[in-house]
Amino acid sequence: MDINAVSLLNNDYKVQPTAPKSASGVNGAVNEEGQTFGDVLKGVMNVVDQTNALQVNAQNEEIKFALGEADNTHDLMIAQKKALTALQYTVAVRDRFIQGYQEIMNMQI
Repeated sequence: MDINAVSLLNNDYKVQPTAPKSASGVNGAVNEEGQTFGDVLKGVMNVVDQTNALQVNAQNEEIKFALGEADNTHDLMIAQKKALTALQYTVAVRDRFIQGYQEIMNMQI
């Protein structure tokens, strides 16, 4: 596997900016990149789905290796490392989301 594939993993987890939307409606708040809160949540859900897919892929590689269908430990370790990195990233995003939520809830009105 080429080392460039590892750098591509980071690109999978970036939320792409969308065109600016009007400031009206339920998701009216628009950030400096033109994303509404709903757009950001959709991006987070996409990250969760990708993390799950990488976890399933790592489990499948483990099963293949355990059954003797695959003898290349490189593929197994790469799949496990991708899954671990994705999980760590997802947990970090979740922690930041919870931290932001707690700050909003603690604001004085």
